[in-house]
Amino acid sequence: TALSLLMVLLAFWYRQPVDQSLQSRLDIVLSSLLRAESKAGLDRYHRPRVAIGFGGCLDIIVDGVTLLNKAGIEPSSRPFHHNYINSEQQLAESFAYFFPPGAASERFVSNETLFRKLIEVSRTMSAARWSLGGNAPMMANRLAREGCDVLLGSRLSSELLDFLSEHITVAGKQVEDADIHLILEYSTGAKWGNYVSRRANRYIVHSDDHNPMMDSLEEFSLHLHDFKPSLLVVGGLQMMDNFPFRDGQRLERLKALKNVMVSLDSSTGVHLEMASFVDEGLMKELLTYVVPYADSLGMNEQELPNLLSLVKGGNITVLSDPYPRIASILDQMRELYLLMNSMELRTDQRRLTRLHVHTLAFQAIIVTKASAWKNTMSATAKASLTAYRYVCGSTEIDTSKARLLMDDSFSISREEGSQRISFQERRPVSCWEEHDYEICVAPVLVCTKVHQTAGGGDNVSAAGLVLQI
Repeated sequence: TALSLLMVLLAFWYRQPVDQSLQSRLDIVLSSLLRAESKAGLDRYHRPRVAIGFGGCLDIIVDGVTLLNKAGIEPSSRPFHHNYINSEQQLAESFAYFFPPGAASERFVSNETLFRKLIEVSRTMSAARWSLGGNAPMMANRLAREGCDVLLGSRLSSELLDFLSEHITVAGKQVEDADIHLILEYSTGAKWGNYVSRRANRYIVHSDDHNPMMDSLEEFSLHLHDFKPSLLVVGGLQMMDNFPFRDGQRLERLKALKNVMVSLDSSTGVHLEMASFVDEGLMKELLTYVVPYADSLGMNEQELPNLLSLVKGGNITVLSDPYPRIASILDQMRELYLLMNSMELRTDQRRLTRLHVHTLAFQAIIVTKASAWKNTMSATAKASLTAYRYVCGSTEIDTSKARLLMDDSFSISREEGSQRISFQERRPVSCWEEHDYEICVAPVLVCTKVHQTAGGGDNVSAAGLVLQI
């Protein structure tokens, strides 16, 4: 009818200015973030040197729901957290636990027959993608792309070596068959039975042989001192989670890693990239033999409360809010920073002077004042922009494929009467000082046309480090 047509035209006419206003706002935020990022740069004639370990793998990236359907694994009516996966039922229960909130997860599959079945099914999927994977190689490629020379501790196959930048030197013998990680990705609103995901993310399964043992550690150590890095990055330790080591073997490897970390000069920064840990025994060993020997930590919104709980003497926190408020994250960051720095230092241990938490909606970095870490504002902006670049699979940022999840203002703490900071499009990175540290928070232009999520945290964390060394 004429009335219906008029209503449609009015709705279209009204929506246009609103859409144009939102688009204009995103364009201003983007140009402001790019300007903030560009305020600090690298000396292309004296590239920073970064050493990073450990591990690496072949990633097979598939649509998670499609894979499970093809494998005949039906949605479980009993969402349940399992530390490792030994059956199709446990896989269904575990996926049902993490899929609805859209929480990242990574689990060891102890049932080799099941893992082989999943790999075989993935190879029948025309949309499956194959790429280099693993925390260390992903971070190494990002660091090299951003202007660093990199020493990588990893054992890779000849095919996977071709995926590495020419600015990366590999310390570790080649393997004939690389470990395989199966990445079950899903988008916001994806459906699996009666379950609907709240946000895009991934569920990773693996059955590694080489990575849990840190096979490249000894060769990496031999090259480390001649390489003379400005920064050592340690990652991939979640591959030890629930792996069937012989008695005392895991502890031996962690002590060997600690010896490598303490062998460095105190002027060399040490960054530890956290991950999805569910083995409480492993986490306690990390808190004794690894965490105190790093002066920088990186993690996401799931890993922060998990680490904080254990530092306070609590238990593993498997699942946390996938859309946390800024005030909640900042309070947890402050508490972790203060707890870590209130402990009495033993020989060769380091003060925590940098803490980076990356979430879907924002980046937050705490840096101790007068520490060696520099350019915190620009680093936070770069981390934010890298989140879009990686997830959308594009170096150019298209604001028509982005949205802001950060509120127009945020409280800096959950404490009553805390200061509120208004979000300013032309100055989107907010920085302020407290006690002996500086905090910077930047919004993320969240990619709405997702190309990949696995490896996002590694790329974001590496990009944040580049401008601070």
